Amino acid sequence: MKLAIDELCAAFPGPNDVSTDPDTLRTYGFSENSYHPASPHSVVVSHFEPKSTADVVKIVNISRKYRMPITPYSGATSLEGHTSGFESGSICLDMSGMDQILEIHESDSDLICQSGTRWEDINMTLKEKGIPLFFPLDPGPGATIGGMIGTGCSGTNAVRYGTARAEWFLNLTAVLPNGEVIKTRSRARKSAAGFDITKLFIGAEGTLGIVTEVTLRLAPVVPTKVAMAQFPDVENAVSAVQEILNTPYGPHIQCVELLDDNMMKAINTAGLVDQPFPVEDTLFFKIQGDPSSIQNTSKAVRSIAKKHGSSRFEFASTEQEADDLWQNRKYALMSTLAAYPGTRCWTTDVCVPVSCLPQLVYETKKDLAESGVQGTIVGHVGDGNFHALMLFRNDEELSTVNDLVHRLVHRAIALDGTCTGEHGVGVGKKEYLIEELGEGTVELMWIIKRAVDPDNLFNPGKLYPASKKSEGVPKK
Repeated sequence: MKLAIDELCAAFPGPNDVSTDPDTLRTYGFSENSYHPASPHSVVVSHFEPKSTADVVKIVNISRKYRMPITPYSGATSLEGHTSGFESGSICLDMSGMDQILEIHESDSDLICQSGTRWEDINMTLKEKGIPLFFPLDPGPGATIGGMIGTGCSGTNAVRYGTARAEWFLNLTAVLPNGEVIKTRSRARKSAAGFDITKLFIGAEGTLGIVTEVTLRLAPVVPTKVAMAQFPDVENAVSAVQEILNTPYGPHIQCVELLDDNMMKAINTAGLVDQPFPVEDTLFFKIQGDPSSIQNTSKAVRSIAKKHGSSRFEFASTEQEADDLWQNRKYALMSTLAAYPGTRCWTTDVCVPVSCLPQLVYETKKDLAESGVQGTIVGHVGDGNFHALMLFRNDEELSTVNDLVHRLVHRAIALDGTCTGEHGVGVGKKEYLIEELGEGTVELMWIIKRAVDPDNLFNPGKLYPASKKSEGVPKK
């Protein structure tokens, strides 16, 4: 291990390029947002380096030479322990300095960027340049393109634009565990040439390669209007959404988000709104299109919401009010914590067929109440994905929350759902993969992993459940 660190220091001799400071190692190896077992890294190659794919190759070759595991790191927004260290010692590769937008092709509606670029910075740059395009995947604030690929994220726009597994990542450049650099395909909008290798890396959580550059497909900016509807219960709200999306106006719904009554109460208590909202299960809509499309869709949404028992339906009167309404959804975690001072929050997500969502939310809220745990629920109701934010103050309550998460995941899988809609697997969800996917599918994942990374050096301990045929530890 010392020889590897010495060689890293020689390759990157800047005063802040390589660090073995214990506090730094702990910062990179642990996350305030994750409550899964974690270990500090042995060395961090900081955000001052790398700056290029060639720099990443140097680091990977040192990892290979000394059989020292390597974990990529960038936005640090993951929730399932994706960036924690490996117990025998590991290199943490901070990719956040590789954050440049390299090329913008407005006429082709795409751009090329480095993997440490944040999605918000991409959209801000396009807006500042007067380019009427945007990148529609919108996970939590601070998420980077590399992390979004690794976890297979999505966000509030998924009901209209899909997830990371759609065609938003046209190609990517990655450094493989053997030090080879590959580019998965050309910049053409579609291709039938060979396997879709790009998608092999989506959801692989840095276990197959380290992504350094990406070509992103962009979408045109479309005018939107934000509306809010409140309902007596989640079942009525979801039923309304199902009917709306199945009408000819469905394609004009860019987002539809559920905030349960506890979440609305938290927003009020946190003092983040000028006027408190009624405490009811609430849907936030973002309707897109030209003025006539928005007008017609709005009428249909209002009518269907009323049919399903909506007690209140209103539109944001100004662009600023619309932005404020949507920020309340995007910053749900901060609102929840601010409403309950002195607590910490375990955030988890699951996804089920939309028709099963009311049952799952009802059972989860009942479980929370019976366990005496305070919590809020927010969800991408248009695609059956929801997040449970569970609060605790001490280790005893943390244990209770841990049990709640297990029961939630098992309920979701029993409803033909998934243990994670967009957070990814990491350390926290890998125990559920065999139950969800089956032993054969999990073993196929391991076959691919062993073929690409036979020494198990890339982000070991994440994603893959224990396999009888896999050692599960890096080879010496």
